[in-house]
Amino acid sequence: MDPLRNPFAPGAGTPPPELSGRDALMLRAATALGRIQQGRSEKSLVLVGLRGVGKTVLLNEIRRHAEDLSYRTCLIEAHEGKTLPALLVPHLRRILLGLDRMEALNEQVKRGLRVLKSFMNGIKTKFGEVEISLDIDAEIGAADSGDLEADLPELMLALGRAGQSRGIAIGLFVDEVQYFQTAELSALIMAMHRIAQENMPVILFAAGLPQIIALFGNSKSYAERLFDFPEIGPLGPADASAALSKPAAVEQVRFSEQALGYIFSQSRGYPFFLQEWGYHTWNIAKSADISIEDTYAASSIAMTRLDEGFFRVRFDRLTPREKNYLRAMAELGPGAQRSGEIAKILHKKSSDLGPLRDGLIGKGMIYAPAHGDIAFTVPMFDEFMRRIMPQASF
Repeated sequence: MDPLRNPFAPGAGTPPPELSGRDALMLRAATALGRIQQGRSEKSLVLVGLRGVGKTVLLNEIRRHAEDLSYRTCLIEAHEGKTLPALLVPHLRRILLGLDRMEALNEQVKRGLRVLKSFMNGIKTKFGEVEISLDIDAEIGAADSGDLEADLPELMLALGRAGQSRGIAIGLFVDEVQYFQTAELSALIMAMHRIAQENMPVILFAAGLPQIIALFGNSKSYAERLFDFPEIGPLGPADASAALSKPAAVEQVRFSEQALGYIFSQSRGYPFFLQEWGYHTWNIAKSADISIEDTYAASSIAMTRLDEGFFRVRFDRLTPREKNYLRAMAELGPGAQRSGEIAKILHKKSSDLGPLRDGLIGKGMIYAPAHGDIAFTVPMFDEFMRRIMPQASF
C-alpha cells in the first residue's frame, strides 16, 4: 500500500490519528477548564502513567482545548539540568506581555510584570540568571527573597490577578514533572495552593511517571486536596482496535479481526506501541485488507525499531551497575518485583543497593508501586533487557 497514505504516527508526543479510549479524561479536563473560566474552584489534574501511554499527547490535546477557550497557556517539559524558574519565567513573561498589550492600561498586569522582574532578581544567586530581558522596574519586596517556596506563590498570585483583571484564564502545562527537585515541586504545589485560596483563574495540568503521586504527597500533605491524579493506562481491546481500524477506514483500508487481536497481544494495548505496529503493518501489507499474516511480518520490524529507539535510548543512559540491576529485575519477569529478590540474584544485601535503586528512580527507569516493590516505568522493558543482555553476569 501507499506509504504516503499511512495514517499511523509513532513518535514521542506525536498525536495519533484517533485518540481512542480517552473520552472520560478529556471530558473531565474540559469541565475543569470551564469551571475555572467561570470563576469557580477546581482541582488541577496530574496525569500519571508509564512511558508509552500517551500522557504527552493528552497534555497537548488539553492545551489545544484550553486555547480554543481563549486561555493563555504555557507548556514546559521538566528535565535534568534545567531549573523550574529557568523553564517557567520566559513563558510567564510572554503571557504577561500579551495581557499588557490588550486595549486599556491595567495596573494588575503592570504589577504582574514588576513582580516577575523582582522574582528574576531574587533567584539569581540560588538558581542562576534567567536569560531574558524585561524593561520595567522591579517591585521591591515582592517575590525577591531568593526563596523559591516563598517567591513562586507570590509571583503566581500576581499572574492570576493580572489574568483575572483582563477576564482571561491561564493554563500551566508541565510534562515530566517527576524531574523537578524537591524544593521546586514544593514551591509549585504551594503556588497552586495560594491560587486556590484566592480563587484565581489559573489551573495546572501536569504529567509524569507513577512515582509522582508519592512525590506530591511527601512534598505537601495537602496536595491530595489540590490535585486529582487520573491514571493513564494501556487501552483495552475495543479501544485499541478502534485506534487502528478507524484511521485505516478513512483510507478505505480494513484490518481483519485476527490482525487486530494479534497487534493487541503484541503491543499490550500501549498507545505508542499500537502506532508502531500499525505503521509497519500498513507498509508491509500488499492490499487494503490487512491480514494476520501481514502483522506477523511487521512484528519483527516493529520490535527492532523499538529496540533501536524507544528502548535503546533509555538503556544507553545507564551505567554498567544500573544495567546489571535492571537485568536482574528482568530475570524475575514482568510486573512489580521485591527489592529483596533482586538483591538475592545480585548476591547483595538489599540495603547495599539502595543508592543504586534511588539513582534508577531518579532517571525515571523504575518506580516503587508499594513499599519494598520495584517496577519498570517502561512497558516490556524486562523483555528488552533479556534480549540485549542475554548472558547475564550475576
